[in-house]
Amino acid sequence: MPGMQSINQNLLADALPNFRNMGAILRIVLLVNGASLLAVIAQAVSLQDIVQRFIDSSAFLQPVLLSSLLLLYVVNDSLARLVYWRGVVAVMSLVVVITLAITYLGGDLYASAQENAIFHAWRNALLGSALTALLLFYFKLRAMSLSTALQDARLQALQARIRPHFLFNSINAVLSIVRADPKRAETALEDMADLFRMAMADSQKMVSLRREIELSRQYLALEKLRLGERLQENWQIDDTLEDAFVPPLMLQPLLENAVYHGIEPLSEGGVIEVKLQLSGSDLHLDVRNPCRGQCGVHNGNKMALENIRERLALQFDVEAKYTVESGSDYYHVHIQLPYIKEDPNE
Repeated sequence: MPGMQSINQNLLADALPNFRNMGAILRIVLLVNGASLLAVIAQAVSLQDIVQRFIDSSAFLQPVLLSSLLLLYVVNDSLARLVYWRGVVAVMSLVVVITLAITYLGGDLYASAQENAIFHAWRNALLGSALTALLLFYFKLRAMSLSTALQDARLQALQARIRPHFLFNSINAVLSIVRADPKRAETALEDMADLFRMAMADSQKMVSLRREIELSRQYLALEKLRLGERLQENWQIDDTLEDAFVPPLMLQPLLENAVYHGIEPLSEGGVIEVKLQLSGSDLHLDVRNPCRGQCGVHNGNKMALENIRERLALQFDVEAKYTVESGSDYYHVHIQLPYIKEDPNE
């Protein structure tokens, strides 16, 4: 499909972590320092000794850790293009080189007089490479545990598109206008085909925001065949987002929830408000709809919307947020995610 590109986030179980992702960086810093603290506790003889040993080890550990993260940040895109095992070797090699360099530059600052300098340097390099391997294994396990969300996303989307009442209602709506308005009926069938096509597309690709908006408008157009003037929509789109890329089928399930659990139960109908804006380096997406009584997500869409949460966590970690606000007469979903621009060289 046009408007798709690969996403260099920690999407696949055989992909390196994104070393430019704030969540990945925080996890690395916390895990490395946690491992250091455990090693110190295992060797210490008193509480005071724990503090002193941790300070001494941090004097060497922090320069190595921060230098490694800085270098990995710089070469992140190059690492992402490597085959996984080569990427692992490259990351471990970079850590070993930085560890040796800082050990030699530090000289007597990091090695005691009784310790062989060469042994001290290569011991640190070995420990650094071992810890790096464990961290990469952790990120691989994490990606494997979350990557089922991608497979589920496509299945959920496909099931939603072929849901019997949606399919039958759409077909009946098309049949009702096929003679009176054949052009509109043809457009409706094309919209249905696009929904199926997107549902079966590669869920490991990012799609252009323009395409996601177009698909969502097509979905609402199909529902308008059934609901008529009861379904109104109000779009507010920041023009600066023309080149943005987002995860596929992120907006449409929100609109589906707004239609089935917001607009449809209201005899007078209502307006679905969609707002897309850029704030700093983040894209903000808001979907708001009226509802009656106990507003919320019912079983029909709860799984699909939860899947959006999982995909955002997998693709962007702590850099994405999904929040819901509901009242007695409205339901509001807010999504914040990094602004990813189209690369003209792709």
